[in-house]
Amino acid sequence: MTYTRVVVGTDGSATADRAVETAADLARQLKAELHVVTAYKSSGGGIGAASGAAMAESGAAEGLQSEAANQIAAKAAATWGEGLTTGSHAVSGSAADAILEVAEKIGADLVVVGSKGMQGARRVLGSVPNSVAHGASCSVLVVKTD
Repeated sequence: MTYTRVVVGTDGSATADRAVETAADLARQLKAELHVVTAYKSSGGGIGAASGAAMAESGAAEGLQSEAANQIAAKAAATWGEGLTTGSHAVSGSAADAILEVAEKIGADLVVVGSKGMQGARRVLGSVPNSVAHGASCSVLVVKTD
């Protein structure tokens, strides 16, 4: 199978950086596009952790949350996407839904997520990696990030 569009989620954390770095390395090897997604919660929430971490609470206006999410995604794309065609996406909603929405919208062949949240009760009750793996219409790579 040929991968031409790789989607990865980030919240700007160190663990998410590992997933973004892996996705960028794969995209570079495959000569694929890299699309970085950050989720934000509208109305009262904060930046969504597309890496598998919990949503942060900020109480900021949705416009500010959207701008912060845009900055996180753009910074990750710029940091790890050197030499690649990149896209950065800030999406309102849960982290898993944001990743799946972008993957569907751009016709992704591969989604890369970090493993954070895949242990303990969250693994059973649901996590971003688990939700993405079950909801994606393409291949999913879970990168060991913790």
